[in-house]
Amino acid sequence: MKTENTQNSDNSVNETASNIATLASETARIVEAELTARAPVRPDSPTFADLGARAETVAALEAVGITRAFAIQEYAVPIALRGADLIGQAPTGTGKTLGFGVPILQRVVDPAEGADGSPQALVVVPTRELGLQVARDLQAAGRTRGVRVLPVYGGVAYEPQVEALQRGVEVIVGTPGRLLDLARPARRGAQPHLRLDRVRTLVLDEADRMLDLGFLEDVEKILAMLPEDRQTMLFSATMPDPIVALARRFLRQPVTVHARHSAATDPSPQTLQHVYRTHPLNKLEVLARILQADGRGLTMIFTRTKRAADRVSEDLDFRGFAVGAVHGDLGQGARERALRAFRNGKVDVLVATDVAARGLDVSGVTHVINYDCPEDPDTYTHRIGRTGRAGATGVAVTFVDWEDMPRWRIIDKTLGLDMPEPPETYHTSLHLFTDLVIADGATGTLPTAERTRAGLGAEVEENVGLRRRGRTGEDRSARPRSRGAAGRRSEAAAPPADEAEATGEEAPRSRRRRRIGEVVTVSAAELTAPGAAERSPALAETTSDEAQSASDGAKPTRRRRRGRGGRGRATTAGA
Repeated sequence: MKTENTQNSDNSVNETASNIATLASETARIVEAELTARAPVRPDSPTFADLGARAETVAALEAVGITRAFAIQEYAVPIALRGADLIGQAPTGTGKTLGFGVPILQRVVDPAEGADGSPQALVVVPTRELGLQVARDLQAAGRTRGVRVLPVYGGVAYEPQVEALQRGVEVIVGTPGRLLDLARPARRGAQPHLRLDRVRTLVLDEADRMLDLGFLEDVEKILAMLPEDRQTMLFSATMPDPIVALARRFLRQPVTVHARHSAATDPSPQTLQHVYRTHPLNKLEVLARILQADGRGLTMIFTRTKRAADRVSEDLDFRGFAVGAVHGDLGQGARERALRAFRNGKVDVLVATDVAARGLDVSGVTHVINYDCPEDPDTYTHRIGRTGRAGATGVAVTFVDWEDMPRWRIIDKTLGLDMPEPPETYHTSLHLFTDLVIADGATGTLPTAERTRAGLGAEVEENVGLRRRGRTGEDRSARPRSRGAAGRRSEAAAPPADEAEATGEEAPRSRRRRRIGEVVTVSAAELTAPGAAERSPALAETTSDEAQSASDGAKPTRRRRRGRGGRGRATTAGA
């Protein structure tokens, strides 16, 4: 038996090691795919070497096929390399990550140069998915120097992040909530796990999105923990008034850089946009036809609510499409699993809420579908910005319901789309097939011969190490589950009788709820127990009545329920 248990343990260890190796190889491949140039830049664009980047950083970027800079990088990198504060304003998908990543790597001291492991640069991002992506990009760009980059975000266990901080990191990419948790002492008089007093470079990425999510107060608390002598860079697609006020408070004479940005946030000119007025009961049929369009690659579908995202993904899965879902109700492991499967091509359809609409850069996204009409022009721009990135082409389709028409007219007028009255469209409409190049025989179900994707089940879900704990720290999963208050009361059982006798204490009386009119059954031991009458006068009265009835030879009264209704009062059958 011991030999069999040992073999099972060895097999599980080998399986875990195999899964870790697979995930590591896939992560490395994803890093290269994320940074590889997907579209040619201008022939006269400067190289990163021309912009003054370190030779090691240039070599790391050349290894993944990046040599020349995009517009925001061309303007922002030289200014940031001088150490000046910077405000970078550019549409989504224009390469802002390397716009601040190259200057960060320029100033960071790597372990070979004598780094002591204290964080030297901090990048604050609004969402976990964006944090993971930025961390991968910075790690790939600093690979030749061995720069350690740590993503810090909620939804996972603290211990792995604390251990990584103890080993030492140079760059931290994190969300505001988890950064504050780690920067505060665990108990009074203890040192915090994360010390920010040596940070020399701060980046606020997607600052307007942090404002939308209510993180502005947390960001100000983080800024108060940083040293005064630092470089601060703020990158955003839009600049609302609270973000402008934040920049005036914490940035010193910043230089503002605009890259292909107008007063009205323009969608990518490389994206072909279609808008259809659809009926809610026919949306899914129209969507199933669009997913069979000629030349369709990876596709992102955006819904307004988390429940809608689940419903659409389940319906598409039933129709034979390889689909995954990402929204706030999913755990971090499930969200990363769906994104990883989408990047790897195991699923080609990703249904998401707006949590995935900002900052995510997935190569090969050809179609973006707004299943629900966006709330405002900015949301529309950020959603369709998942395609047509870095000069590539894409297709954006928006469904507008009749009740969404006033909102859509505002979006159309603000962005100048010149589509104020979308055509009424059903799954049988001819213009739907011609606009999106859909085969005439397409139905609402994907043919079996075209179901070639491995699916979400082929992707391994990582164990993020998060366990639900109660107030006292115990694992909730170890507790037995009960059904309501009655079950919880029954769990608190009385101690054994012999234990009560040994301690000389009276055993607590177990009580339970009874329906109105229910007969109270009393054991003989309770009737003869000393002090029973003092504890319960009703019990004493019942006992005396039953004793009197027994002595008179009368039959005990029989109780029954009424023949109609549910829980009515019990009636006594008279003689």
